[in-house]
Amino acid sequence: MAKRSHSGGPSGSHRTLRIGEAIRRRLSEMLTRGEIHDPDLTAMSITVGEVRVSPDLRTATAYILPLGGQAAGTALEALRRNRGEIRHQIGKALGIKHTPELRFEFDDTFDRMDATRRMFSDERVQRDIHKSDDEEE
Repeated sequence: MAKRSHSGGPSGSHRTLRIGEAIRRRLSEMLTRGEIHDPDLTAMSITVGEVRVSPDLRTATAYILPLGGQAAGTALEALRRNRGEIRHQIGKALGIKHTPELRFEFDDTFDRMDATRRMFSDERVQRDIHKSDDEEE
């Protein structure tokens, strides 16, 4: 069975996974060290949860989450505004022939996990789970 990625689709080849992780690490370093010269980005702490690279290696989507989940719109706008500089720096660091076009999206993984936890703690869902467990015995 194929591994699943952020979107729920197949995760792709070893090479796309390796390049995605290398981009994620470099982008995280750039954000942590303040290497992107934009006051909006230097004023916030941003986590890069995952970078998914397309099978043809032409695009890479970085899923980001500002600390506390606040100002996601500002963070996305600033990253998109600086994508040329970021792409250039990533290309230099990775030394790959073609650096993928960068896209930035909000990482909603934690929101989805919280929603799942809330759903499973719901009294009706718990009753159904226990009913199902009793039927198996």
